Amino acid sequence: MKFKYYQVDSFTNKIFEGNPACVVQLNEWLEDEILLKIAQENSVAETAFFIAEVNGFKLRWFTPDIEIDLCGHATLATAFVIKNYLNYSSDTIFFETMSGKLIVEVIEDFYFLDFPSRKAVSSSLPLEIEKSLNIQPKEIYKSRDYLLIYENQAEVEQIEINRNFFDKINLGFGGVVVSSKGDHVDFVSRYFTPQATILEDPVTGSSHCSLIPYWATFLMKDKMISSQLSKRGGYLKCQNLPERVRIGGQAVLYSSGNFFI
Repeated sequence: MKFKYYQVDSFTNKIFEGNPACVVQLNEWLEDEILLKIAQENSVAETAFFIAEVNGFKLRWFTPDIEIDLCGHATLATAFVIKNYLNYSSDTIFFETMSGKLIVEVIEDFYFLDFPSRKAVSSSLPLEIEKSLNIQPKEIYKSRDYLLIYENQAEVEQIEINRNFFDKINLGFGGVVVSSKGDHVDFVSRYFTPQATILEDPVTGSSHCSLIPYWATFLMKDKMISSQLSKRGGYLKCQNLPERVRIGGQAVLYSSGNFFI
C-alpha cells in the first residue's frame, strides 16, 4: 500500500525550527500496531493520522512510543496540510479526537487551535522528579502535566534532567513543564517526557492548556505571547477563555513524499 506523507515544522515560519510532525492521510484506520510502527519509522515527536469525513476530520496522534490524547503541534501541522495541499476552502477546520472536538481557525498564515483548558492545582513533587532536577522549582502544580514554576528565564534555560531518576516515573499521557516569566515574551517554558524516545519536546501546544490559564491569572491578562526554549525554539500566540484556550502559530513544509507498507 502506498501512502502520502508531509513533514511540517510547527510553531515557526522557518525550516529547522519549531516542532516537526509527520502528517498522513488515511481512507480507513490501519491497525494500531502499524500506526505506531509508522510513527517509529518517521522518528519525529509526533505523527498525525487523519481521515476525512463529511463535516470534518478524525484525527489521532502517535509518538514513537505511544498514542497520546492531545497534541498541539501535530494538530497545527495537519490543519496546515489540509489547508495548503488538499484544496480545502474553509478557514475553519473541525477535528474529532480522543480529547473531543477541536477547532482550528486559519487567519492569514496563522493557525489558531481551540483546545480544552486544563487548570493546574497546587501539588507536591514526586521524589523521582525532584531528584532528576538540577534546580528546584518555587511552585508546583498538577493537571495532566506537572507544571513547575521558576524564578526567572535563566533558571528555565539551565534546567537539566537526570534520566536515571526521571525515567523511573510513569506519567501516562503527561510530562513535566518548567516555566517562568519571560525576558522578552510574557512567559517561557520547556517540556520533558519520562521514558520517552524524545526527552525534550521542541514546542508543546498541549502543555499550554495549563500554562495559559496559570499565566493569565498571574499576569492578569488574557492575551499573551509565549516562547518554548528548546534548541529548535518556537513562539505561540496565547489567549485564555472561560473553559478553553486559544493557541496560535505558523507552520512551514519541510518535505513530502510517499511511503509503502
